[in-house]
Amino acid sequence: MESSPPADLPTAEEMTRIARQFIEAIPHAQALGMRLDSIGGGEAVISMPYDARLVGDPRSGVIHGGAVSVLMDTCCGAAAMSHPSGPLATATIDLRIDYMRGATPGQPITTRATCYHVTRSVAFVRATAYDLDQSRPVACATGAFTLERPPVRKPAAPAGAA
Repeated sequence: MESSPPADLPTAEEMTRIARQFIEAIPHAQALGMRLDSIGGGEAVISMPYDARLVGDPRSGVIHGGAVSVLMDTCCGAAAMSHPSGPLATATIDLRIDYMRGATPGQPITTRATCYHVTRSVAFVRATAYDLDQSRPVACATGAFTLERPPVRKPAAPAGAA
């Protein structure tokens, strides 16, 4: 049986809305053309279009690994923020990225992240980045993120209580 959060705490839907607004307002996400495709329930999908300004190797046309890492970090943070436990904010503690191959030039890169475990103060996330060939990942990541939670408000003491 699911219980509702106390009336003064945001609902999971409100936290997802807050996470969406936060991610869409990040300057580096805007500069890289990131698009939040879906978010909620501890999962997020963010895509980034191919942009020649982000090419790391002019001979091959492959997007620089730094742009891929920013995409993955942002998506992992979004997944952590949208977790049903209701964090207000998050920051990266640790992010390990394994690059499998260069993304195909001219194709967008999409990252799908899942927040699979949450403690009182840390969220653990997994992510995969891929281009149009979803059967061959561009990169995989695992990370840990801090969680800032809303303060728990205690009910007011009855009048006259010491």
